[in-house]
Amino acid sequence: MSEVKKVENKNKKPSKFVAFFKKIGRKFKEVFSELKKVTWPDFAKVVKQTGVVLGVVLLFLVFVTLFDAGLQALLKLVTA
Repeated sequence: MSEVKKVENKNKKPSKFVAFFKKIGRKFKEVFSELKKVTWPDFAKVVKQTGVVLGVVLLFLVFVTLFDAGLQALLKLVTA
């Protein structure tokens, strides 16, 4: 009789709840295995690229600020 229950348990599908968390666990394993394959840049390269990004952001900040000031001046001329 116990053999019949073992066979029934093997054929029984896991609940959707269990299957969902198994899928999540599998995805995390895949993500971590892919992260091990990544070649990370060295610190000097990161600092250099961060400087470039900050420089471009500051450049756009100045451009947008000047453009906004120009439009405000134009609006004052039109409304005055």
